[in-house]
Amino acid sequence: MPSYTAPTKDIQYVLHDVLNISGSDIPGYGDLEPEFTEAILDAAGQLASEVIAPLNAVGDKEGCTFENGVITTPTGFKAAFEQMKEGGWTGLDLPEEFGGQGMPYVIGTAVGELFSGANQAFTMYQGLTHGAVSAILVHGTDAQKATYVPKMTSCEWTGTMNLTEPHCGTDLGLMRTKAEPNADGSFKISGQKIFISAGDHDMSDNVIHLVLAKIAGGPEGIKGVSLFIVPKFKVNDDGSVGAPNGVSVGSIEEKMGIHGNSTCVMNYDEAEGYLLGEEHKGMRAMFTMMNEARLGVGMQGLAQAEAAYQNAVIYAKDRLQGRAVTGVANPDGPADPLIVHPDIRRNLMDQKSFIEGARAFMLWGAQLIDAGHKSGDKDAEGLVSLMTPVLKGFLTDKGYEATVNAQQVYGGHGYIEEWGMSQFTRDARITQIYEGANGVQALDLVGRKLALDSGKHVMAFFDLVKTFCKDNSNEDMSDFVEPLKGASKDLQAASMFFMQHGMRNPNAALAGSYDFMHLFGYTCLGLMWGRMAKVSLAALENGTDDPEFHKTKLATARFYMARQLPMTGTLLKRIESGADTVMALDAESF
Repeated sequence: MPSYTAPTKDIQYVLHDVLNISGSDIPGYGDLEPEFTEAILDAAGQLASEVIAPLNAVGDKEGCTFENGVITTPTGFKAAFEQMKEGGWTGLDLPEEFGGQGMPYVIGTAVGELFSGANQAFTMYQGLTHGAVSAILVHGTDAQKATYVPKMTSCEWTGTMNLTEPHCGTDLGLMRTKAEPNADGSFKISGQKIFISAGDHDMSDNVIHLVLAKIAGGPEGIKGVSLFIVPKFKVNDDGSVGAPNGVSVGSIEEKMGIHGNSTCVMNYDEAEGYLLGEEHKGMRAMFTMMNEARLGVGMQGLAQAEAAYQNAVIYAKDRLQGRAVTGVANPDGPADPLIVHPDIRRNLMDQKSFIEGARAFMLWGAQLIDAGHKSGDKDAEGLVSLMTPVLKGFLTDKGYEATVNAQQVYGGHGYIEEWGMSQFTRDARITQIYEGANGVQALDLVGRKLALDSGKHVMAFFDLVKTFCKDNSNEDMSDFVEPLKGASKDLQAASMFFMQHGMRNPNAALAGSYDFMHLFGYTCLGLMWGRMAKVSLAALENGTDDPEFHKTKLATARFYMARQLPMTGTLLKRIESGADTVMALDAESF
């Protein structure tokens, strides 16, 4: 069975050496001294490695069962969830006034990687609840906050988001779920939703669904969508669980992966619901949850890649196959370990360079969110809004690729279920699909985010890269700065292509949107690796207690800059090919 070791040392390195969180003027960051965050990460890592990770294979094998209207989670899930709740982990970065611990979002993200890497399906129960809480905190009334948020913060009650219907996914304007007003201000919600993760289970006393529906007589399409709070059980005036609502599970979806999470078909039969936010402004309210979910899904892609990589390294060091081409490396054994072979090392370095760059990118994004929410920094909000589709799309695409590469290290054993590597691949696959398929993320990036505020935020990103390169134009940094300059130039050229061709020939622009998302992602990781290289060079020059750690960072940074970052040039050429090749055939020719 695969193992999982929480990568707390690498996370600490990014938080303090690269991002310098304790030196930031963001409110709450002054308390984040290395000793403090180390204690949090060590405790979370212990829970992740010793309690949650052993249940990953159990959840995959057993799945959830649905009998007589009751869903039962896999063996051990309920007890582990109680430990999560008792430790206060479910409300780590939620407001203290509602029972949370009030930590910055960056700490919640760091801890979230550990839990998701240990067991993605299990961690989704609390992750979706967190997103629902965020939506209620922003758009709910004081009464709604008081009723739902404290018990959802503790996960005594859990939460979901209900968007998709059998006939509509991305195009939510096609939805048929309806809301009819009652005399007391509530609504009757009727319809069916599918693909509802954590839709029902046995680990909480109530499930609070956030449901998109259309109020009769409202505008057509997406402009007529509203968001409602629809609890599984009605809530009594004293806050206790009341009578069953008109909410039921039709079935559990049979899925490729994340078997330990109860993905449900949900039926609403005149269920009592309560408007969250304004009428016909449901998408605005839902996107508070969706944007958080997209960042969380990007983190899932990274986390699955980390877990798969850890096991691939162990296997590569243990498995004896062939002899090193430069001579015997293991003279006491019948063969040398896989790790001596160049292609295995290339494979592992591809994974390692992505994972560590992605982690820095993810935590930087979380820091920008804190700057926006806690400091009112509109520029930070704009920058992370621009990069949200990149964080979600690029990290999940490359994260899935990393799990496949990790599986490849095992050869035939990677294809056999008893080794557990296929689970990482199967679980990572959904991250490219849910919370907006990655093609939709690319369209959002090119069609909306690139021109946001007249292109102010993408220009701010270019300035960040330019300033970094200028400030580090010394000989020691040339291996890192020069490739980054080239990538930034490619990204600027691609951005200019879209500006010049987008209105005149939209097909030309949209045909290259997916490549652009990846080009942007490679450049973002290039910036993060440049920052990490600078930190580790300084550590070695000034003396460090752990020189091997920093030498490894530099070696990985050089690998990324030399092997991965040049992909931006290839992607730029593909983008500039435009729509001529993509749109060459009419629909009937396929």
